[in-house]
Amino acid sequence: MDRQQEFVLRTIEEHDIRFVRLWFTDVLGTLKSVAVAPAELEGAFSEGLGFDGSSIEGLARVFESDMLVRPDASSFQILTWRGERPGTARMFADIRLPDGRASMADPRNVLQRVLTGAAKAGYTFYVHPEIEFYLFDKKPASGEIPVPVDNAGFFDHVPHGTGQDFRKAAIMLLETMGISVEFSHHEAGPGQNEIDLRYADALTMSDNIQTFRAIIREVALEHGLFASFMPKPLAHQPGSGMHSHVSLFEGDNNAFHDPAGRYQLSQTGQQFIAGILHHAPELSAITNQYVNSYKRLWGGAEAPAYICWGHNNRSAMVRVPMYKPGKGASTRVEIRSIDSAANPYLTYAVLLAAGMRGIEQGYELPPESEDDVWNLSDQERLAMGLRPLPASLDHAIHLMEESELVAETLGEHVFDFFLRNKRAEWAAYRDQVTRFELDEYLSLP
Repeated sequence: MDRQQEFVLRTIEEHDIRFVRLWFTDVLGTLKSVAVAPAELEGAFSEGLGFDGSSIEGLARVFESDMLVRPDASSFQILTWRGERPGTARMFADIRLPDGRASMADPRNVLQRVLTGAAKAGYTFYVHPEIEFYLFDKKPASGEIPVPVDNAGFFDHVPHGTGQDFRKAAIMLLETMGISVEFSHHEAGPGQNEIDLRYADALTMSDNIQTFRAIIREVALEHGLFASFMPKPLAHQPGSGMHSHVSLFEGDNNAFHDPAGRYQLSQTGQQFIAGILHHAPELSAITNQYVNSYKRLWGGAEAPAYICWGHNNRSAMVRVPMYKPGKGASTRVEIRSIDSAANPYLTYAVLLAAGMRGIEQGYELPPESEDDVWNLSDQERLAMGLRPLPASLDHAIHLMEESELVAETLGEHVFDFFLRNKRAEWAAYRDQVTRFELDEYLSLP
């Protein structure tokens, strides 16, 4: 037993923790949980805890359903929001096969494999996400339009506002869970909020994002509200993105930083961006995994729909933020296409794989886009060589199907299940008759 595991067992005893929840994520990013008694933890650390994997989306087929969850002691946290005595704690868990091997169907393992590959090349991948979501008065019944908690706008200060009180309570809980917050504010849409998490390595951050979503939903319920990470819940209003600032470090040195480079961006940073741009269409089914995601991308309001990069250009898919003089560690790349409902493990895995492919094969960075891409005409965008992102989930699926990079990154099991699931989602959506169609076409002659 290692020191972290010993620390967990000692902390559980000292804080009278009676329930330990092991958290893991299915292929679509839904958080799963199984409770284990403290007395069983030592065995769970060494051998894992058995469960029926065929009941979880994408983990296993019925005839190979026996799986194990093995807790990661480094992710241990007491669930302070529950306020229970005796207390409750949680750890993220890795999914294992009965023989102890890592499950190729575990999204956390998908990311770990890509991070291991980057580490062999000398890199550590860091992420800083800006997570947007909506707050509604309540969860709407089927057919009802959700009602936002306010009509405020971007950066609005609302004295004694519901959203303001909500963000304060959520941030306090996040901090007690060891998740540092950099900024929080009201976003552009009514009832829309944003909370930015302080940077961390990609695996820790993916765990943090899953914890963040759970805390946001819990705090919303405590306030009598409903929180939604749906990419675009309201027509004619901004969608919710998860803009992610990313960087590669070689030890203590930022591999993206070069004081002599344009925007202080190194050749490594340029090649990383080039990899993201080159492979962006085939990654979209992962970074924007729902039918609704494409209503955000193609609905304007600063959501990127065209594949380009720019310096401080918020209409671009990839942005190079302004460099802070004397702070080389802050040089980074912002990827703006990701939506708030993405599975963070798979999303950061494919983005890192694409960026690393750009570095390994020396991709050339295309010219910078300095214009507001949304205000250009189709002819102007064509002349500038700006390719569009997929316009629908169906389009994104077809591009992913042909992607060697995504297949290699996800592994055969996750790749095949994800595509089957998304084809079924598109078929179900295509079968619907919407209110728009009824209003427009029911009275056709």
